Amino acid sequence: MRTALITGAAGGIGSAIVRALAEKGYVPVLHCCRSMARAQAMAEELGGFAVQADLSEPEHAAALAQEVLARAGRVDVLVNNAGLSVSGLLTDIDCTRRQQIFAVNVISAMELTRALLPQMIHRKAGCILNISSMWGQVGASCEVDYSAAKAALIGFTKALAQEVAPSGIRVNCIAPGVIRTAMLDGYDAQTLTSLAEETPLRRLGTPEDIARAAAFLCGEEANFITGQVLGVNGGYVV
Repeated sequence: MRTALITGAAGGIGSAIVRALAEKGYVPVLHCCRSMARAQAMAEELGGFAVQADLSEPEHAAALAQEVLARAGRVDVLVNNAGLSVSGLLTDIDCTRRQQIFAVNVISAMELTRALLPQMIHRKAGCILNISSMWGQVGASCEVDYSAAKAALIGFTKALAQEVAPSGIRVNCIAPGVIRTAMLDGYDAQTLTSLAEETPLRRLGTPEDIARAAAFLCGEEANFITGQVLGVNGGYVV
């Protein structure tokens, strides 16, 4: 059986990706930081299992990889979806918060990938999918740290894709636009309407929009695609 590990699997985008990959026949391994009950319930429903780790501590990534390999035996697909967002002026974000943003969004993805790559290289097969953001492509005012971290994830994708392609491993990236998840719950109705109007397709994205793109990039239909950044943003960034 093929196994897919999805980090941040209890969130809106993460849980949608879990379901999309389960429908494709993958045994889902759901990583979460705090929402273990939710992750376990979904894992039981879909025939996988849940694991817990705080990826703001980079050393936890290697331990997470070891646990998953011990229980599943292999990881065919790794989706680095766990993320942390913060809004504010660059001058208002302190170093501790900045390090946390980069630890969750970038360093944990790199460390988890590093820990799982040897078994992929041994099999000459594997797929890694990183979830960035359109702000990693163009930047956003008052989200400098988040934009910089997501841009680093894009650079990681492009470089690693070239490094591991000879071993039959594909590495791609999705850059979501404005997606209707709990991260938008703090916005009022007027702001959400404005965001939808600013999107050329005139609506906000859904977690399922991202999940369908993820299932495609992780599937056989995309077996000649690597090193690419797919913008799923309704035309907000082109």
